[in-house]
Amino acid sequence: MIYLQLFLSFLQIGAFSFGGGYAAMPLIQDQVVNLHGWLTAAEFTDLITISQMTPGPIAVNSATFVGLKIAGLGGAVTATLGCILPSCILVTLLAWLYMKYRKMAMLQGVLGMLRPAVVAMIATAGVTVLISAFFFNGAVDLQASNISVRSILYFLAAFLLLRKTKMSPVKVMVLCGIFEVVYYFITLLI
Repeated sequence: MIYLQLFLSFLQIGAFSFGGGYAAMPLIQDQVVNLHGWLTAAEFTDLITISQMTPGPIAVNSATFVGLKIAGLGGAVTATLGCILPSCILVTLLAWLYMKYRKMAMLQGVLGMLRPAVVAMIATAGVTVLISAFFFNGAVDLQASNISVRSILYFLAAFLLLRKTKMSPVKVMVLCGIFEVVYYFITLLI
């Protein structure tokens, strides 16, 4: 039964996450945190971080991680297949249709109308991740005990490095990881 739930949940994510991995994050969160409770909000944030650091699309990495956590290797395979199946079918169909009707103005209009929806989904995902990273309870609560100052400082440092120095995102992630490891060992010594 869990295999069917994993497959159907990630089939929905794969079928409705237009715009790439960032647009899929709200759908993934809804399925794995809100609907099924397979992950907590904090684990979801860790999942996004791990999915970003590993090669491959966020949705596929998420499906593999969640499937492995919930039902082992079989769950990982089932969730991943559920996630990629709609894309395989849809891309094959769209490639055939696009090659046949690529000059049609209506097709160009439909593609133009999808862009704002994708931007809104990406913005929603970004705000959701920021809230779960900045606030310990995963909700906007401005009490000092709920605010993760360290996460905010990492975010600001990463943002400045990416915007002002044009440093590679991979180097910025590794640098933040190194700082967190150093912080961890300092707290052990104190």
